[in-house]
Amino acid sequence: MKFGIIVFPGSSGDLDAYHLIKDVLDAPVEYIWHEASSVQGFDCLILPGGFSYGNYLRGGALASCSPIIPAVVDFARRGGLVLGIANGFQVLTEAGLLPGALYTNADGRFHCHFTTLRVENTDTPFTRNLGRNQLLSIPIAHGEGNYYVDPATLQQLEESGQIVFRYTDEKGQVTAEANPNGSVGNIAGVCNETRNVLGMMAHPERAGEAVFGSIDGLALFNSILKYWEGSK
Repeated sequence: MKFGIIVFPGSSGDLDAYHLIKDVLDAPVEYIWHEASSVQGFDCLILPGGFSYGNYLRGGALASCSPIIPAVVDFARRGGLVLGIANGFQVLTEAGLLPGALYTNADGRFHCHFTTLRVENTDTPFTRNLGRNQLLSIPIAHGEGNYYVDPATLQQLEESGQIVFRYTDEKGQVTAEANPNGSVGNIAGVCNETRNVLGMMAHPERAGEAVFGSIDGLALFNSILKYWEGSK
């Protein structure tokens, strides 16, 4: 399979994702500039973290109007795999591919540290290699990661299994102290109803080599590769 990493002005996680896929996983990958109009030839698209367009207006708002986005939306609606990381998650909500919105962290501070994520759903291409309730040590780096949906939508996400990750303490308990940004329900990642689009605020591409403190992020990318192999 072939990965495509969409690069917006202000992206910063694109290099990390490219390194992990090319140098660690030895999988085909190319950058896609945001002014492109086609994603033909790619099997999984990654919208990386960073500060697209300087986060003017709000995170992901201007990037969601880029020329490449209609092709991403069409790709996703045809079943293509899309992973939005941090700013990429913001772009996916702004583009309407994922429910909810992301606001300024509840404490008004930028958070850059490791967090513990608990796997809530293994029935996605991104998590089928993982175990239910498995704990992952993945870093975050964001100032606008406060995920919000209204109560009715939250109930729908719960019932449909669209909540993929939650922030927990190191024992896997959902606590206010373990929530770095104030996200409703300690939600750290959600997918769409058809499970082929995932958005998460933590950076799995920065947890792929032991030298960086964790290799837990590799599980998501290996899951994508295994899913793709099984679908052929």
